[in-house]
Amino acid sequence: MTASSRRILRLSGADTHSFLQGLITNDITRLDAGLVYAALLTPQGKYIADFFLKADGDGVLLDADAEQADMLAQRLTMYKLRADVTIAQTDLHLHRGTGPAPADALADPRHPDLGWRAYRDAPQEDDATDWDTLYVAHLIPQSGVELTPDSFILEMGFERLNGVDFRKGCYVGQEVTARMKHKTELRKGLAKVQITGPAPTGTDITSEGKSAGTLLTRAGDEALAYLRFDRATGEMKADDATLKRIP
Repeated sequence: MTASSRRILRLSGADTHSFLQGLITNDITRLDAGLVYAALLTPQGKYIADFFLKADGDGVLLDADAEQADMLAQRLTMYKLRADVTIAQTDLHLHRGTGPAPADALADPRHPDLGWRAYRDAPQEDDATDWDTLYVAHLIPQSGVELTPDSFILEMGFERLNGVDFRKGCYVGQEVTARMKHKTELRKGLAKVQITGPAPTGTDITSEGKSAGTLLTRAGDEALAYLRFDRATGEMKADDATLKRIP
């Protein structure tokens, strides 16, 4: 996923912060400290979209996957009812990198090795970072690959990625998310695997002939996989590839 595959929306109006606080998985007051990573969920606690938020004067920038931006704007518009909130497209472009952070950049809150993000008037042309390798190394899910409409964010590691706050109060999908946190042990989730041999993204993973998960982003001889943990204890297969979970 390149920086050009992102779109930047801007939310403004007197009710912007309270509006977002009642919808998203993270605490909007964290904007005072930098970028906020969060998601919008269904009432059943399933993933709709993930995004970054940045304070922007009296408004908030929302950095979203380009394929989700229109849908996300429509969802937010549906929720705002009579709230004083305006949702607009911008002409800003995402810039990102892993070297020294420029003066206008903020740290990616998901993991220190993911570097910085900045928002500028012109497209980025100089980023040669191998992002997939970083995503696999640090178990970072991506929208449309690991993150799908069937995803529960705790199975995708959102607590580890600073994408959910359990003290902020109610938001859409909060009850299910809190129940998964406090009352259940996760039996499925995102994991890293060692992989030998060819298999495309989306291939079913099996263990002793039983379904064990799905192969996702790959980088060299390692990959991300959505696994059923009780069946991912030994050698697994995905098409012509052999896999083993990395602890």
